[in-house]
Amino acid sequence: MSKQPKAVALISGGLDSLLAVKVIQEQGVYVEGINFFTGFCVEGHTHAVRKKQQNKPKRNNALWVAEQLGIKLHIIDIVEEYKDIVLNPKHGYGANMNPCLDCKGFMVKKATEWIEAHHFDFVITGEVVGQRPMSQRHDTMPVIAAESGCGERLVRPLCGQLLPPTLAEKEGWIQRDKLLSFSGRNRTPQIRLAKRYGFVDYAQPAGGCCFLTDQNYSKKLLDLWQHRPTRNYTLDDIILLKMGRHIRPKPYFKLIIGREEGENNFLRGYRKEFTHIYATSHTGPLVLLDGKWLNDEDRTLSLRIIARYTQGKNADTVSLDVVDKNGNSQTFTVSPLQANNILHDWYL
Repeated sequence: MSKQPKAVALISGGLDSLLAVKVIQEQGVYVEGINFFTGFCVEGHTHAVRKKQQNKPKRNNALWVAEQLGIKLHIIDIVEEYKDIVLNPKHGYGANMNPCLDCKGFMVKKATEWIEAHHFDFVITGEVVGQRPMSQRHDTMPVIAAESGCGERLVRPLCGQLLPPTLAEKEGWIQRDKLLSFSGRNRTPQIRLAKRYGFVDYAQPAGGCCFLTDQNYSKKLLDLWQHRPTRNYTLDDIILLKMGRHIRPKPYFKLIIGREEGENNFLRGYRKEFTHIYATSHTGPLVLLDGKWLNDEDRTLSLRIIARYTQGKNADTVSLDVVDKNGNSQTFTVSPLQANNILHDWYL
């Protein structure tokens, strides 16, 4: 008896990768999953911290998918390696700061290295021809296969009938007529297939699983680079860009203002890395100072802005404590800054 073929699947936590694995499992292939952590993932930090969509379970969707499929999931940190993809994408960016073609190629390359190291046979992705404008087109899908080094070992079960035969088909590990021919951005075929398999409560498609596809997030990332000596970032940088209101009154500092209790609690974890400010006379947000005030005018301006986001925004004065990274505290009393066009211009 020949050995059972083995494959590893890229698991994002979305519906497509869930279905792609199931299609291959039905053909008797042993499958394990890989989830690459870049730091830019949509799920996780904000979903766990904020009150938004409280009716939804706070879960890691990649782990949930693996549980539904009954497969082992390897979560691999690629934050440092991924920086070059974000900073220097060979194929450029999409509509925002999303290097989608380079990103997919990089992840397939990492998965290819994994199967070679672990003696697996091929790689599975949930890609669908025509679903993404940059990385999932007839002309770019072969680029991913070639530049990743995966070549014919890359199997896309949801649209396999529309693509050239793969090694897995040629070797008889899977049958071509059991692959699918999904195409385009309409998710109705996937939803229908999920119902047939009995999958419910899966993550709803929402335009991507990466913050780099989000216009507002991309604007904040560009602002970060424009006001740093080098075009770089840390994991803390990219996580903090997901949190709070970001307001930059001057080129050399900005304010990160918590929007609700969950964000305030999260930002407290950075009190030893940033000067932080909070109101003592009224209920209000926790605020981090990213950068430095050069003079009393900068400080007063910042405190007036912060006072506007407290429950004392209509009061004559608001008292706030300013605490540096070493825990040294000073109290100041200011008049809240009234709403105006200038504040709007500073909002990131």
